[in-house]
Amino acid sequence: MSDLLQTPLHDLHVALGAKMVAFAGYSMPVQYPMGVMKEHTHTREKAGLFDVSHMGQVILKGTDYATVALALEALIPVDILGLGQGRQRYGFFTNDAGGITDDLMLANRGDHVFVVVNAACKGADIAHMRANLKGVDITEITDRALLALQGPAAETVLAALDPRAASMRFMDVATLSLAGAECWVSRSGYTGEDGYEISVPASQATTLAEALLDHPDVEPIGLGARDSLRLEGGLCLYGHDIDTNTTPTQATLNWAIQKVRRANGARAGGFPGADVILNELTGGALTKRVGLMPEGRAPMREGVQLFADLEDETPIGHVTSGGFGPTVGGPIAMGYVPVSNATIGTTLYGELRGKRLRVTVTSLPFTPANFRR
Repeated sequence: MSDLLQTPLHDLHVALGAKMVAFAGYSMPVQYPMGVMKEHTHTREKAGLFDVSHMGQVILKGTDYATVALALEALIPVDILGLGQGRQRYGFFTNDAGGITDDLMLANRGDHVFVVVNAACKGADIAHMRANLKGVDITEITDRALLALQGPAAETVLAALDPRAASMRFMDVATLSLAGAECWVSRSGYTGEDGYEISVPASQATTLAEALLDHPDVEPIGLGARDSLRLEGGLCLYGHDIDTNTTPTQATLNWAIQKVRRANGARAGGFPGADVILNELTGGALTKRVGLMPEGRAPMREGVQLFADLEDETPIGHVTSGGFGPTVGGPIAMGYVPVSNATIGTTLYGELRGKRLRVTVTSLPFTPANFRR
């Protein structure tokens, strides 16, 4: 663990009794003494505080917002130019084959675009932007931590520090004053719950985290519960449910590509893999990401092969994420199967320890989203 990077909250994690593990080159808390199951439930019922400082924070500046937005649209198949000031949007970089090289969040901050990318991809993402965004100044932010406050009590907790938090809508971004720190805040997260993501100066991160944890409804939450929460929410994890060989349509992420970037749109195409992606948007893909509900209590985890029936020798698909869903009360999974086998209610079989066990194709998400629209 000695060669791993540490977030600004590392000492606080240790003081709180966290079990630390290696993740994306960082020493990160996987769970606290409360345990993964209780951390998961607490986030669903009250509010959980996550350290996501390992993720990449990047500022893109040009002569004006439109210049940066149009440059970025050559790499990302979403409407960035039309994104309102003070608003955030989900997007992804694509390659020439239409695959996803990373997914990300981007925000219109008026005079710049603020981008948050995945920890494991941030080096490649920043190099990609520097190589392709001509006339755009690209600055990686290395002196700020990133926290996520998630759960139905998140608004009450954050509004106690700055009342303006309560008036923010889902995907709004704003600058708030929290525990004496100037914070860049979005009303978003990756748990399926209402909540906020908070960029805070690294020197003030511990003070802010402790102020949030002082609220009786807030508990620290590790990577274990973060994964089970996003799985119940039907949310993709890059490198598992989406990767360079997965197109947006296969991943059922069509909703993230606005009409203006699609065929016959005002700014159609112009991004890597546009031919593949635009064709699939209109004609569909051959495979599809689906929700999977295994029978019994045994979880079907990443890599489990899926079969159309008990006797087939050739698998038709595989699980990309799986585990126990504490809110669902049983095992859940996501994976890819041919469209012909993707109808809700279809019975498939997952091969687990040499046995074929029934699994039913189900709708996503497993747990309804509670975003504040």
